[in-house]
Amino acid sequence: MMKFLSAALLATAFVAAPVLAQDKPADKPADNMQVLLEKVKADKKYLVSNNMNLTEEEAKGFWPIYDSYQKDLQDINSRMQKTIKAYADAYNAGPVPDATAQKLMDEMLAIEDSEVKLKRNYVPKLEKVLSASKTARYLQLESKIRAAIKYDMAKSIPLVQ
Repeated sequence: MMKFLSAALLATAFVAAPVLAQDKPADKPADNMQVLLEKVKADKKYLVSNNMNLTEEEAKGFWPIYDSYQKDLQDINSRMQKTIKAYADAYNAGPVPDATAQKLMDEMLAIEDSEVKLKRNYVPKLEKVLSASKTARYLQLESKIRAAIKYDMAKSIPLVQ
């Protein structure tokens, strides 16, 4: 369980890091942020590897699907980052107008729909190389990591005023 929590916290940095990177002064190198992102990706992969108990044959089929899923998930993460930044900008400008709140709310709901759609699209791919129980285990791992990330973000994002 401790391994999971550590990896989940690192995964939180993975989603938040690009947003934080936008706030750094231009004279600082981005190398440190890139190193952090690479470490987070590796730690997440390590967490998944340790919890999937894959046979050699399953691993051959699973890891390319995993990598493709992570790439597609990054597109969703980028949308989330943009939406959070847009909310932060609106929030810092004063009370958020209803039209802005509606637009941001619609985008967050669309992002959540995209996450569910992504999982649904990958289930058949995963089930070609894994049993249903291992496919479910992988989706559980992804969901737990996403829940930890979202919880961490929710703590720092103020409510709309």
